Amino acid sequence: MIRIAIIGGTGYTGVELLRLLAQHSQAEVCAISSRAEAGRPVADLFPNLRGHYDLCFCDPADVDYSKIDLVFFATPHGVAQASMVDVLASGARVVDLSADFRIRDQKVWEDWYGQDHQCPELIPEAVYGLPEVNREQIAHARLVACPGCYPTGIQIGLKPLLEVSGLIDLKTIVASSASGATGAGRQAKIDFLLTEISDSFKAYAVNGHRHLPELEQGLTDICGQPVELTFVPHLLPISRGILSTIYVDLLDASENDFQKLFEDAFAHEPFVDVLPSGDQPTLRSVKGSNMCRIGIVRPQGRNKLVITVAEDNLTKGASGQAIQNMNIMFGINEAEGLASVALMP
Repeated sequence: MIRIAIIGGTGYTGVELLRLLAQHSQAEVCAISSRAEAGRPVADLFPNLRGHYDLCFCDPADVDYSKIDLVFFATPHGVAQASMVDVLASGARVVDLSADFRIRDQKVWEDWYGQDHQCPELIPEAVYGLPEVNREQIAHARLVACPGCYPTGIQIGLKPLLEVSGLIDLKTIVASSASGATGAGRQAKIDFLLTEISDSFKAYAVNGHRHLPELEQGLTDICGQPVELTFVPHLLPISRGILSTIYVDLLDASENDFQKLFEDAFAHEPFVDVLPSGDQPTLRSVKGSNMCRIGIVRPQGRNKLVITVAEDNLTKGASGQAIQNMNIMFGINEAEGLASVALMP
């Protein structure tokens, strides 16, 4: 059994970890931390977990990491950095769901997140946890930086095109993404009240979202040369799910069957589903699952390709992918604990 501690167990990604790990045959959650809820039974806060966990939340200072195999950090940015050296020194491995170790350039991270990085010595060691790109490195990592929700779907959606040299214009890529309200975290803010988001739809952070440097870094890694992206996120009046529509300009389209290109690229990926030609993914087809579904269209046969990607921001975009990384790190079936079929309706 993999002995697990979850640091920051009261947010949406924390409870999603608990939901998924409850059906994982080789995982045992030994500690769940929350300073605010220390001493409170987990099932009191999350009734859906009644009968699955008899643990109480504890203070993170009380976690004995020497008895833990893997630590999930499901905390706001800046928190994991403060204790990462001590956690790794205990022998435990880490999957960090926050943004603390995703960006390799320390100054870029500090500029976008508005604070000093407290653990820069571990930045070079962190492995970016996108299995479809870095599976081999993840397997041997001590510290995995789980990708952000938007970057997950966008990078997967662009990967086959970036791996073919000279196929698309690398400076005119546009990604328009719409996310449910859980993407903002479990917090009380007026902007995310039901009466504020219901019957509405808006773009936000148009001038620059914190996921942009992570996206451009990851896309450049896949491509092997600099990639520029215009990224515009939107807020949907729903709880969970992300639909990304990606527009690329084709430089060489004459002999390419793009449907086949995508199908071949993801033929052996357990959590990427390329839909039949002409089909488009829906958010309800991925809700609660670790699946990422993709549709590809070349409108009117012109030199523009449109890729649509649907994912659950809390599962493949966060906690499900974190467990997928854990499975790879411990050499077990990558799909263990992640076989849930999407919820419909």
